[in-house]
Amino acid sequence: MTDREPAIVCPAPLRDYPHIVMAHGGGGALTRDLITNIFEPAFHNRYLSQMHDGATFRVTTDQMAFTTDNYVVSPLFFPGGDIGTLAVCGTVNDLAMCGARPLYLSAGFVIEEGLPMETLIRTAQSMGEAAARANVQIVTGDIKVVDRGKGDGLYINTSGVGAVISHAPIGPDQVRPGDAIVISGDIGRHGVTVLAEREGLSFESAVESDVQPVADPVLTMLEEGIALHCLRDLTRGGLATALIEIAEQAGHDVEMDEMAVPVAETVRGASEILGLDPLYIANEGCFVAFVPEREAAAVLNVLNRADGCFAPSVIGRVAAGSGQVSAVSPIGGRRALDLLSGEQMPRIC
Repeated sequence: MTDREPAIVCPAPLRDYPHIVMAHGGGGALTRDLITNIFEPAFHNRYLSQMHDGATFRVTTDQMAFTTDNYVVSPLFFPGGDIGTLAVCGTVNDLAMCGARPLYLSAGFVIEEGLPMETLIRTAQSMGEAAARANVQIVTGDIKVVDRGKGDGLYINTSGVGAVISHAPIGPDQVRPGDAIVISGDIGRHGVTVLAEREGLSFESAVESDVQPVADPVLTMLEEGIALHCLRDLTRGGLATALIEIAEQAGHDVEMDEMAVPVAETVRGASEILGLDPLYIANEGCFVAFVPEREAAAVLNVLNRADGCFAPSVIGRVAAGSGQVSAVSPIGGRRALDLLSGEQMPRIC
């Protein structure tokens, strides 16, 4: 994605400005040029084309899900994705974790003066492609430009709404002792990829971010009537942090088998070299599902059929207790997992 030439052909006003200038955020002619020549073609849909202050649309459900997130990843482009793909997939995935079908997104851009216009074009294209892949529409947004040196290139906020299709609540309060914990794929690729790109590190085998929308397998499980007690995507803080938060909120213990957690050899090796724990490394296309044990096989069946879900596995169980998380190590020992006191890898999303 990062090597291809932009497909959008810019008319004269944009060609005259190879870099963003402060006036692009002033609400005048240059702002209009960005909207009509970059964003509207990349995100084109009937709602956005109205060019109104917001989008109006009809929904056919009594319950909606809403989420918002900011994306400040550095660098903006990395193997397997970029800030635009990340912004769309991250918000789509948060909606899916609520048992909702993602429908509409907004996109807010904070752009630093001097950002190459080509970077903005490529980012917009990535967002449009990711939205099409996730079957959502970017229907409204905003642009602000900040002084050179004040914005680190580009920050993006995306908010999203979706229609809840789950007939039962999904959340930590639904977790029960005896539940199986299923992971959709291998962990750690996104965090290691971004860190390697940022620091100029190379490994024997290439590693790419797992950034992708995960709504399709979640919706398939719901449509097939699988009982999903809790879902959580494994972004900042990784698998360990997600399990700790769910265990604390549910008030039950989580017992995890580290040997069952899929980790690519490149990620495992990089983690050892860098002194990182893969259980705490961020992912952007992976989630866990807490389900009744009888449903675990059905969940694995769906995930094994889904695109991008590599080596889905049952990694643990829920037990009665007080909200603690323990992991059985590869050598048979047991360790307690706790929240990190600091941030292991900043600026990865």
